[in-house]
Amino acid sequence: MYSVLRRIPRSRAVQRKSKVAAIALLTACTAAAHGPITTKLTWTRDISRIVYKRCLDCHRDGGSAPMPLLTYEQTRPWAKAIQEEVLERRMPPWGAVKGFGDFQDDLGLTQEELHLLSDWVDGGAPEGDPKYLPDPPSVRPAIPAPAPRSRAVRDSLVLAANAIVVALTPEGLRKGSTHRVIARLPDSSIEPLLWIYDHNPKFARSYRYRTPLRLPAGTRIEVLPPASGRVWLSNR
Repeated sequence: MYSVLRRIPRSRAVQRKSKVAAIALLTACTAAAHGPITTKLTWTRDISRIVYKRCLDCHRDGGSAPMPLLTYEQTRPWAKAIQEEVLERRMPPWGAVKGFGDFQDDLGLTQEELHLLSDWVDGGAPEGDPKYLPDPPSVRPAIPAPAPRSRAVRDSLVLAANAIVVALTPEGLRKGSTHRVIARLPDSSIEPLLWIYDHNPKFARSYRYRTPLRLPAGTRIEVLPPASGRVWLSNR
């Protein structure tokens, strides 16, 4: 009888601790969901425009991403995760470093867009006035066809004739690796062609130049570091 009586207060104590822990967790979640608003940036006026432009190719109903981000209600629960992914440059999955080549359909966030998204999240991720919400894009751009391949550069390649390069397509790069592709021109100047950072084979793609590059004969195309994969040049 004594041993049974001894178990009762311990059991009640455990129950009380569990209830306290559950209440604390609920309070923490509620506080996180309704934190103080410390920014004038809002979803309707500022952030929705960035998401519509950069993210809806994948983050839409029927898209390749696991969740849509079309509305504030869909986006707000993921605010902290979105902040982390964009600051680490994992999302949008563009892969190429900005300023190292000028490409069509560039999904990468600008530095200003990064700051706006991060400041919005840090400021409580407010929704804002619905009257400022833009219409969502009704038709998403079609996924571009793979660029035609004309020649491969494994370590380096010297152009025997003038070339007009319209696209580069990395191939065989390791996951998480970083690579640069440059052109050393005959006058010793260097043209930056492509810089792949933290490569993810799942999002491998061709990179089409906004304006085709005219490279003279004698130009040396280099993939750095050497023996790290290859890049296909698409000529016109």
